[in-house]
Amino acid sequence: MWTINLVHWLHLVAVATWTGGLITLAALVVALRKAGAPRETLRAAARQFGRLSWVAMAIAVGTGIAQVELKSMSWSYGRLHMKLGLVALVIVVTLIHQATARRSPPAVRGLLELTILLLSLGIFAAAVWL
Repeated sequence: MWTINLVHWLHLVAVATWTGGLITLAALVVALRKAGAPRETLRAAARQFGRLSWVAMAIAVGTGIAQVELKSMSWSYGRLHMKLGLVALVIVVTLIHQATARRSPPAVRGLLELTILLLSLGIFAAAVWL
């Protein structure tokens, strides 16, 4: 029993780190821009968040898989597919964003960042419906 509780707790902490970090980074970038911070400062903040967020995503995926197995859930469950699809999509969009951020105009970066946040919130909603 304690195993599933620990796995569930780790999953929630990882997901909160990913999504909460997105919200925090967005607020931080706005504040840094208003304060006149150089672009390199913004990049450094984003790179550091990127390192932490990918660790959190890896933990979330690993503990998510563990929960499905520990709870003996069916991998064919439709709502689980919806959540997994959103997770895959947020990973792909985030990879695209990271690969193109340096050469993309601010409007494109902002659109990708908003998409990542909305998909992440959608994952939370899908988890609630599970």
